[in-house]
Amino acid sequence: MEQSKLDRINELYKKQKQSGLTESEKAEQSVLRKEYVGLVTKNLKGSLKTIKIQDENGNITPLKKKNS
Repeated sequence: MEQSKLDRINELYKKQKQSGLTESEKAEQSVLRKEYVGLVTKNLKGSLKTIKIQDENGNITPLKKKNS
């Protein structure tokens, strides 16, 4: 995500706390937040795919997805 979008998220947050947002600003904030959360989720999933676990016998196995 570009730094300008991160800066805009922060600007909108500060303005929301100080004086409130217009409807168009609320919509913009929602879109930017969804994009940000999507990127964070994608990066986290990518990181989790690289994790391997070593048991007490020295065997290394990849982290498996838990079925819920």
